Amino acid sequence: MEESLTIVPFSDQYDRAFRELNEEWINTYFQMEEMDKKSLHHPKEYILDKGGYIAVALLNGNPVGVCALIPSQDPDYQFELAKMGVSPKVQGKGIGKKLGEHILAKAKSMGAQKVFLESNRKLVPALKLYEKLGFVEIKGKASPYARSDIQMEITLLAQGK
Repeated sequence: MEESLTIVPFSDQYDRAFRELNEEWINTYFQMEEMDKKSLHHPKEYILDKGGYIAVALLNGNPVGVCALIPSQDPDYQFELAKMGVSPKVQGKGIGKKLGEHILAKAKSMGAQKVFLESNRKLVPALKLYEKLGFVEIKGKASPYARSDIQMEITLLAQGK
C-alpha cells in the first residue's frame, strides 16, 4: 500500500499527538523543562494565540510528526522553529524534511525574514536536517532551555534597507 503524507494546520484533535510526539524525544534524550510543559500542555495559549503556527504531519491519516513556529521575543527574529518531533516508528522517511520545508514556507508567507532554533549537539540527525534546510550555527544568544547547546538561524527574505 502506498503511504500518503499530508501536512495540516494544528487543531484540537491533534492536541494529544503534539504533546506525545514531543514528550517522546524530550524524555528519550533529556528531561522535560518548565518551558516544555507550558507549550506542550497549552499550545493554543502559548503558541497559536500569540500569532504562531503548528504543523501536523499525517501519514495515512495518523499524526506522526509535528513542528511549531513560535513568535520570537528576540527582535532579530520573527519566529523560533520549535517542538519538532517525528515518531521513531517512521523516522528515515523524509517526514522531518517535509515538515521543515512546510514550516519555513509558512514562516515566509507570514512575513518572516529570519527564523532561529535551539537544539542539542547529541541530536545529530536533527542537526543534519536543519543544515539541509539552510540553517547555520550562531553564537551568543541566551536560552531558556538547559539542554540547548547549539543555536541556528536561517534568513528567508533579503532584508530591504
